[in-house]
Amino acid sequence: MSVPQHIAIILDGNGRWAKSKGMPRNYGHTQGAKNVETICEVAYKMGVQYLTVYAFSTENWTRPQDEVDALMKLLRSYMKTCLKTAKKNNMCVRIIGDKTGLDEDLQEQIRALEEASAGNTGLHFQVALNYGSRDEMIRAMKKLQVDLAAGAVTEDMLTSELFSSYLDTAGIPDPDLLIRTSGELRLSNFLLWQLAYSEFYFTDVPWPDFTAEELGRAIEAYENRDRRYGGVKDV
Repeated sequence: MSVPQHIAIILDGNGRWAKSKGMPRNYGHTQGAKNVETICEVAYKMGVQYLTVYAFSTENWTRPQDEVDALMKLLRSYMKTCLKTAKKNNMCVRIIGDKTGLDEDLQEQIRALEEASAGNTGLHFQVALNYGSRDEMIRAMKKLQVDLAAGAVTEDMLTSELFSSYLDTAGIPDPDLLIRTSGELRLSNFLLWQLAYSEFYFTDVPWPDFTAEELGRAIEAYENRDRRYGGVKDV
C-alpha cells in the first residue's frame, strides 16, 4: 500500500454524533478527542509521518459561549494528555494557528508541550488551534512585509517557497491527503495554501466513529488515485 507521507483531517461531526445518541454536544467533543489519540497511533503504525488535525477554528469562537468554554476546558485537559502521549509514543507535537488569541495559561501549556516533544522522532503531529487559513496567510504577509521593509528579503526573492516559509506550517511538507468526516464537502478555511495539490477524501462517518478501518479505506482511495495526471488509476 502506498501510504501518504502527510494526512490532514477535519474532525467533523462530534456534536451531531452526540445528539444522535441523546447526549450533549460536549460529550461528542470529549469522545472525539479520545479518538485523536487512537488515530495518531494507527496512522504512525501504517507509515504516516505527519498528521495534522483541525481542532478549533477562528470561526469556532462564534459558537454558543457555554460550548466554547467547554471546548477550552477540553483543550486544556487534552494538552496534559498529549504531553504524556508524546513522551510515550516519541511523538513531536506542534500547534499551528494564532496562539496569541488563547488564554495565557493555555499558551504556556502549548509552549511546554512543544518544547518537551521537539526532539522526538516519531509521528509529527500538528494540531490546528485558533486556526483559519485566511488568518494564517494575512499573518504571514505581515511578517513578510516587516522583512521586506528591513531589507532581509527583496521583491525578486519572492516565490511560493519563500511565502510558505512564513506560514504556520513552515518546514512541514504539504498534505498528500485530506480527510473530512461526517459528510460535509468543504474545506472550512483549513490549509487552503497547503492543500493545493492534495487528494481529498470525504466520508459520512462522524469523527468519533472513525476507526483504523476507515483510515485504511481513505488510504486505499488515495492509492487508487493517479497522482501524475489526475483521475483513477487504470486497472
